[in-house]
Amino acid sequence: MKQFTTLNLTALAALIAMSVLSGCGKHESPNFVYMPDMYYSPALKAQEPGSNRMPVKGTIPRGYQPYAFAKNPEGAGKELKNPVLATADVMNRGQALFNTYCIVCHGPNGMGDGYVVPKMPRPPSLQSDKIRGWPDSSIYHVITMGQNIMPSYAAQIQSADRWAIIHYIRALQRSQNPTAADVAAAEGK
Repeated sequence: MKQFTTLNLTALAALIAMSVLSGCGKHESPNFVYMPDMYYSPALKAQEPGSNRMPVKGTIPRGYQPYAFAKNPEGAGKELKNPVLATADVMNRGQALFNTYCIVCHGPNGMGDGYVVPKMPRPPSLQSDKIRGWPDSSIYHVITMGQNIMPSYAAQIQSADRWAIIHYIRALQRSQNPTAADVAAAEGK
């Protein structure tokens, strides 16, 4: 029985010695490097110059749609058409977004009397003859690119939602300046 215990202890000691010795080698140079570009790539800290790499020229992020009229508002006014139909759901969506992003400056009826007016310069009234005469695409361009002190809302408002806001703005304009046909429709004639 004593021999059996000594044999077990010797085997256990040999296993411990092998496991300890196998972990002592340096692993700075592996036998085979599978992806050398990743293995030998320079490690950069986030604050170091060169750590923010620019995207490859000509690439765009997923889901991003480039705006072709960024520096051509006249071209936007002539070539863009509102692809969204003015349904009840679209009007409700446009109203909700108008009340989120636009009402603060332009006011509830688009008169330019929003909540920030005493502290900020008065924005143009969406009820003015000038803006009522604009095509939908010109308003879309202003929402997309911004104008004067109004910032661009392209990052916050998706393209289809900008068109929905324009439908709602047109409804606001008609509510303040109804045509004879609007009055007749409201009276049920």
